[in-house]
Amino acid sequence: MHTILRYVRPYVLRISLNLSVKFLGTIMDLLLPWILAYMIDKVAPLKQVTPIVVWGVIMIFCSFFGVVASVSANRMASGVARDVARTLRHDLFAKISYLSCAQVDGVTVPSLIARLSSDTYNVHRMVSSIQRVGVRSPILMLGGILMTFTLDPFLALVLLGILPFAFIVIYIVSAKGIPLYTKLQSAVDTMIRVVRENATGIRIIKALSKAEYEKKRFAAANNDVSDREWTANVIMGITNPVMSVFLNLGLVAVIIAGAYRINAGLTQPGVIIAFLSYFTIILNATLSITRMFVMLSRGAASGDRIGDVLAMPQDIQVTQRDHVQSPYHISFEDVDFSYHVIPGQEPLLKGISFNLKQGETLGILGETGCGKSTVIQLLLRFYDPLSGCIRIGGDDIRGIPIEELYKKFGVVFQKDVLFAETIKENISFGRDLDEQELRRAVRFAQAEEFIETLEQGLDYDVSSRGTNLSGGQRQRLLIARAMACKTGSVPEILILDDSSSALDYRTDAQLRKGLREEYKGSTIIVIAQRVSSVMYGDHIIVMEKGRIIGYGNHENLMESCPLYREIHQSQMGRRLANAG
Repeated sequence: MHTILRYVRPYVLRISLNLSVKFLGTIMDLLLPWILAYMIDKVAPLKQVTPIVVWGVIMIFCSFFGVVASVSANRMASGVARDVARTLRHDLFAKISYLSCAQVDGVTVPSLIARLSSDTYNVHRMVSSIQRVGVRSPILMLGGILMTFTLDPFLALVLLGILPFAFIVIYIVSAKGIPLYTKLQSAVDTMIRVVRENATGIRIIKALSKAEYEKKRFAAANNDVSDREWTANVIMGITNPVMSVFLNLGLVAVIIAGAYRINAGLTQPGVIIAFLSYFTIILNATLSITRMFVMLSRGAASGDRIGDVLAMPQDIQVTQRDHVQSPYHISFEDVDFSYHVIPGQEPLLKGISFNLKQGETLGILGETGCGKSTVIQLLLRFYDPLSGCIRIGGDDIRGIPIEELYKKFGVVFQKDVLFAETIKENISFGRDLDEQELRRAVRFAQAEEFIETLEQGLDYDVSSRGTNLSGGQRQRLLIARAMACKTGSVPEILILDDSSSALDYRTDAQLRKGLREEYKGSTIIVIAQRVSSVMYGDHIIVMEKGRIIGYGNHENLMESCPLYREIHQSQMGRRLANAG
């Protein structure tokens, strides 16, 4: 709730104006039964038309003013709730954008999606409900009780004796409801994860005929959400019938006591009629308060989940700049790393050390899961190593501001993403590149040929994740994005992580040729499964189980590294056989 209050605070003046209008409108509604009782008991016995008309006009005015005030206040409440939710979503999205990869792994992407969507919606409903119902209903309830005291204190005490029992029920139910809604949102996280995995892997599911299996998996997650929501709603729903029972018992007691008091001449019929009206007002107000507590419970649970993310500290801290004189552009100095630190277990990467000069090319080769991509993620400082040091230009990357660090790179990741935008926007990616710069990147990425076959060319609309393109076309666009830069400049460090796996050998060779000729100033790191993609590099690293087992150029490794020689013979020998 502290997070929500912090976002509501800037709108205090608007909320105060809203509450003032709401208060005046509510007072008008409270006056109507009292005026009616006065007309029945005092004005009607006079048998004069003029006073009746005057008091009737007053009732019409009160009704009209109450409606206008209520509508205006509700519009203002909706505006405040909208603005609070919009600001909250913006700040939450901004926070998520700067979370470290380790923090995202801990919270999980589906949970972040749920917090950004359903949780902010629950907060929106809660803020709106508190302004609309949370003010009007207590005023109606307390005002109704006060008005009944002005009419007949004895009958008011009869009604008032019921209310403590009702509030005890609200307290007990609300104390149990908030934890249940927190668990419900966790179940929603799981369901979103299942849906996201199904949407992303729909082709695999179809290819392996696993639609029925995935339906069962989704059904389990969906049923878990339904069961938790049913349990929470049933517990919170207890309040309505219990409150109705208590308040109706109070109404019966008021009617019976009122009948005796009328017979005894202690009260009048108009008072009883007014009491019934006030009782209806008090009953509806109390039921509205109970419904508001349901929204409050959900909103409070969602607000706590959002607050947990917003309160996350900056995981990747920029330390004091540490510079050493070095002839190397990139240096890994005895780096160890694990995603999950388990005592006694060997780290995923162990003793990674190598050096690259400006403009050199490094190839990294190895079996799946040996840690090739992890080396790149450490260089980009998505994670910090457990030990050792990584330097760029002699600077420890932990002392380089994040924005400055990322501007050094052009990157194609192993599992990269194309967005639902045009080819032009996917390549430019907010960098305001002109047509000439875009076409230069497209040409070097070997994407020009297929783009020219498209009717819209660079304005062709790419679907989300590039599903309307082939694998090779997607990879060439991703390479073009990494290569794209302003005229006369090149990326300081170009990283291609398994970016040519869907390219044929001819296109792959042309891409390597373009890199050698046009990106001489870039330090290039190529991660690949093919020997042909790395064999022409200045340096080649062969990795196995998180260790470097071979380092050198192609000729050195052919002599000194059995694994490299085996991979070369199996791939290049098969290629020559196919060519023959």
